[in-house]
Amino acid sequence: MTNPLLDTLALPHFDAIRPDQIGPALDTVIAEHQAAVRSVIAAESRSFEDVWLPLERAETAIDALWSSVSHLHGVADTPELRAAHAAGQARLVEYQMQVLQDEALYAALVALTETQAFAARPQADRVAVEHMIRDFRLSGVALDAEARARFAAVSVELSNLSTAFGSAVLDATDAWFEHVEDVALLAGISAADLAIFAEAAKARGLSGWVVTLQAPSVNAVLTFAENRDLRARVYRAYGTRASDQGPNAGQFDNSARITALLDLRREAARLLGFSDPVAWSLSTKMATDSGQVLAFLRDLARRAKPAAARDFAELSAFAAEKLGIDTLQPWDVPFASDRLRSARYAVDEKEVRAHFPVERVVAGWQALLDRLFGIRLVARDDVAVYHPDARYYDVVGADGATFAGVYLDLHARAGKRSGAWMAQARPRLNDGNVHRVPVAYLVCNFAPKTEGTPSLLSHDEVVTLLHETGHCLHHLFTRVDRPNIAGTSGFEWDAVELPSQLMEDFAWDRVVLQGMSGHHETGAPLPDALFDKLLAARRFLSGMALVRQIEFALFDLLLHLGTLGSDPIEVIEAVRDEVAVVRPPAWHRFPHAFSHIFAGGYASGYYSYLWAEVLAADGFQRFAEAGLIDRATADRFRDEVLARGASRPAAESFRAFRGRDADPQAMLVRHGLVADAE
Repeated sequence: MTNPLLDTLALPHFDAIRPDQIGPALDTVIAEHQAAVRSVIAAESRSFEDVWLPLERAETAIDALWSSVSHLHGVADTPELRAAHAAGQARLVEYQMQVLQDEALYAALVALTETQAFAARPQADRVAVEHMIRDFRLSGVALDAEARARFAAVSVELSNLSTAFGSAVLDATDAWFEHVEDVALLAGISAADLAIFAEAAKARGLSGWVVTLQAPSVNAVLTFAENRDLRARVYRAYGTRASDQGPNAGQFDNSARITALLDLRREAARLLGFSDPVAWSLSTKMATDSGQVLAFLRDLARRAKPAAARDFAELSAFAAEKLGIDTLQPWDVPFASDRLRSARYAVDEKEVRAHFPVERVVAGWQALLDRLFGIRLVARDDVAVYHPDARYYDVVGADGATFAGVYLDLHARAGKRSGAWMAQARPRLNDGNVHRVPVAYLVCNFAPKTEGTPSLLSHDEVVTLLHETGHCLHHLFTRVDRPNIAGTSGFEWDAVELPSQLMEDFAWDRVVLQGMSGHHETGAPLPDALFDKLLAARRFLSGMALVRQIEFALFDLLLHLGTLGSDPIEVIEAVRDEVAVVRPPAWHRFPHAFSHIFAGGYASGYYSYLWAEVLAADGFQRFAEAGLIDRATADRFRDEVLARGASRPAAESFRAFRGRDADPQAMLVRHGLVADAE
């Protein structure tokens, strides 16, 4: 085998993959899939072994190949890789449409479900087939020939536009920087962050310091920089990325892509018989319709906005009295928030960060996983990685057997998209003589360490690591042998944040957090007094944070519903009229870099974070009631939720874990909107 991408049962050969291998590899796996389709259609048998398994094997090979390519595109992008990825993505979507619109193949799957033997199959087998049949229907298999062809063409174009949207955001992020030669301009910023700025300058052949639009750099400036003009410049550059405004106005503009994406999503929904993209999206989610979701969001807004308004009034008064800022602007909010938090709770963010060097956090994180689930992460040096930042670990159970694997990639760098995420590297497979453990990617964008300066995490970043851990565990702990419904695959999207948001709450336990800490100079764990301050400040400005999430969710929903028109700026402004307390300037272009809904999986579904938080907050109470670090409760969560994947509805899995439906009270308490006793 000369093409490393074709070794789809092994871990990715990241040390050997080249962009020019992507096209030929796709030729091979698509041809193999086509052969599998032909064999299924031609077969007289309508058994599970003759209809489903050949398709699953061929589909798994394509997914494994493309997982490696798309991961590289996200974490180690180059112009050559980007071009090959874009071409391959378009080709795959086009081919997927051909498959999902194949009436003969669809008929074979339906015939399988009508056999007596199928009714006796394990539940996971039956659900896997039923999910695929649903996918056929949602891909237009039942449409007439003309509509079917149009739906396929629209799907390819939507994929192309989403890829281009994400690339524009990445390019805009990498394009802007500010060269600083007078360190006085950076007053207030920590030595660790200054070292990162100095490394960024060195990488560009410059002296002094360079401020970039990478998340650690933006956060450092907006939170700590005393120079208000610098904060304003960074805020403007970041808030106008990939748009018609700002320092790179028009250069990477996503305006036309947003319009085209919305138009095509509406057309696709109508072709399938849905009233709008939201109805299309909700057809596979827990929520029943847009009215239910809007009512949920607006009820939250009704509860949260008064608290947010109080937060903003207090912050504005503090900024005027103590910081000399008469009119609090959005680029002042993180800075003023940090100062008020410090004044009110004596929380010094730099002191907090000093206790969370990344190596200590990772060690404590591993210890938590051992205590909760009885698993160990064993580093492997014989697995190829794509960058020195990345590490591979075997995930070993209490019995000493390796049952999963994970790639850990924690630091921001050029060519890596922003944010934090989990993605599937390899699914669990038990197929004849083939036995393969599930493997995940866990990716963050923490500040990198520099020469003589460690990588120090904020408490929020510790929370982020635990959040992505929840997604990872969902994939790694699966006991479902059908990849299309294992782990997060096929799981209702508005419940998929249940494991991730539940794991976040462990970052607010004293023992857990101290176990993940160790001062970078002395090694001392987080002091009790500092933890107490963090805990006291947990709901600091939580009203403002919550209405911001509601703003994003309402914007996504209303934009796709079209009830407020199609202009994203008009829609976001209307939503802000309804819920916001912090109002960005008219030139701000939040939609143009909102990759979650325009280049990710959250279109008409960003509300999922808040919807799933109801499940997560109540689910965490089960741990709290059992003493928190309780192996029996963790095992129950593992068995009833994480291991089950989409083999049964998420609501059933939650009930099996919690013993009842979710109580929304816990979420309201989590945000301080009601007291614990209410």
